[in-house]
Amino acid sequence: MHGKAGEWARVKGMVVGLWPLGAGVFLGGFALATWVVAGHAWGSLLLALSLAVVGLGLYWGMRRTENFYTGARGEERVSSILRSLPERYHVFNDFVARGVHVDHVVVGPPGVFAIETKCWNGVVTVERGEVLIDGMTPSRPPLRQVAREAALVKEELARLGWNGDVTPVLTFASDTFAARIAEVQGAVVLNSSDLSAGFSTERTVIPAAELERLVSIMENNS
Repeated sequence: MHGKAGEWARVKGMVVGLWPLGAGVFLGGFALATWVVAGHAWGSLLLALSLAVVGLGLYWGMRRTENFYTGARGEERVSSILRSLPERYHVFNDFVARGVHVDHVVVGPPGVFAIETKCWNGVVTVERGEVLIDGMTPSRPPLRQVAREAALVKEELARLGWNGDVTPVLTFASDTFAARIAEVQGAVVLNSSDLSAGFSTERTVIPAAELERLVSIMENNS
């Protein structure tokens, strides 16, 4: 096990969720200086506006932060499940590929897998080759996301000196995927509770010596 699952999600959640609050506080300070120090009456209006921005920033920011923290907890759950894989598997949490943070990259005899973790509360289904939540198309299509991440991991490993395929995997930490496991648009889609069974195979794509070399170069560049 390499890296700490959910760390980047928590940091990003704090930054994305709390910047409106910071903007409101800065505006409030400017308003006070304008009203009290410079004596401009319109500074009081600006102060009232800044208080409204702070209030909205707190409400919106806390919701946004909690969304990221929910995602982080999902990544931690998936990481704990992946920890139970046999010793010949290596799990890289929060792997950075070409500047993009990938939730998990699993390296083992069957190959290399880029895993995107979702923690959705609604029922997840597949219709007409698309992943839906409660029958609706999500604002950010997860299959497109995980396919891009797998491509970036492949590029990053090629840059490090290893050329091979990377399989995209989309997993739901909330175990809300109705079909439990499926292959959609070249990606494996499954519930987190089925991850261990999904990796239970005797198939060998990467020989032991090559696997050791790959893990070594990933460790040295993580």
